[in-house]
Amino acid sequence: MIVNISHKGKTYKLELPKEKEPYIIGKRIGDVIEGDVLGLGGYKLKLTGGSDESGFPMRKDISGAVKKQALLSSPPGFRPKRKGERRRKTVRGNTYSQDIVQVNTVVVEEGKEPLENILGKKEEKKDAA
Repeated sequence: MIVNISHKGKTYKLELPKEKEPYIIGKRIGDVIEGDVLGLGGYKLKLTGGSDESGFPMRKDISGAVKKQALLSSPPGFRPKRKGERRRKTVRGNTYSQDIVQVNTVVVEEGKEPLENILGKKEEKKDAA
């Protein structure tokens, strides 16, 4: 899973190892998780959404870990072009499962060390070979 962590206008991307995925599986959109699982000691993260391997977004108002065709009139999953427009679109439910590839989070409680220092850009060293 890829975890996107949003904080103060910046987004940090973090790869979640397979052995730590069960910590997120079964949670719902809106739940708060400890940052220790991701290596962010002292941080608390709120789950705000995600998407599956096919690119279908998760919606908070559809319960379960199911893929459904729902009649939508607002994002996520559908952006109407005209007032009152509705369409039937495929979306995922609000529960995280093994099918979810991308997890979106936002920082609720900060730790001691700034995120920039923990997850900031890592400079590549060029070898003079």
